[in-house]
Amino acid sequence: MSKAGTLDLASGVGGKIDKNEVLSAVDKYEKYHVYFGGEEEERKANYTDMVNKYYDLVTSFYEYGWGESFHFAPRWKGESLQESIKRHEHFLALQLGLKPGQKVLDVGCGIGGPLREIARFSKTSVTGLNNNEYQISRGKADFMNMPFPENTFDAVYAIEATCHAPDPVGCYKEIYRVLKPGQCFAAYEWCMTDAYDPNNKEHQQIKAEIELGNGLPDIRLTHQCLDALKKAGFEVKVLENMGVAPKGSQRVQAFLEKAAEGLVAGAK
Repeated sequence: MSKAGTLDLASGVGGKIDKNEVLSAVDKYEKYHVYFGGEEEERKANYTDMVNKYYDLVTSFYEYGWGESFHFAPRWKGESLQESIKRHEHFLALQLGLKPGQKVLDVGCGIGGPLREIARFSKTSVTGLNNNEYQISRGKADFMNMPFPENTFDAVYAIEATCHAPDPVGCYKEIYRVLKPGQCFAAYEWCMTDAYDPNNKEHQQIKAEIELGNGLPDIRLTHQCLDALKKAGFEVKVLENMGVAPKGSQRVQAFLEKAAEGLVAGAK
């Protein structure tokens, strides 16, 4: 799709949905979510329909305002948005230790921005997998049932994508299956910290708003994602254990997050 201007944004809204059905699709999408009275189990049971409606509806907005890489990135002072996104993608490739000529899988490739950048940066052959037909005409498939034989790829990555899967263990098992023995899977994943209190109404509302605005059937706690990876067969390594950050860094991050929460609450 073009990012030429407002006309392209308006004409692209709805993706593969008939333009006369866009309003109805918005209504159906919203009703999946807690914010509009929806239930988690219904979102999980109908995740393909929910996620496809979401990306049909939002892709033109994403591309118009964000570019071709639909993900967040930490941004350094003086760094542009696009520079931060590229650096975030390069970092992932470096953590995987990608080598020229390797076969790599991008799980949830969107319109292919990260895929193209990582392929150029690492000189690898990257295959994109996506379940949204509007975003990609080839490589359309389900995370939960990948159309590849076992031991196909030298590396697999996912950038804010496997959060759309209704069952993390099943999704990670599929990734494990198509990955060659001894090779690595790296991901940027949507997670909640242990600070989340399911009985706190404010926390419930924040979670519901994020799920609505990002097409998520649920947001899992970090330890739930790590446990799911282990159940799928992976040995889990986090940045601290890989020597990128010293031990204790995660706890520093935790108390800084607590300070941020206190500052926000104190200003109300």
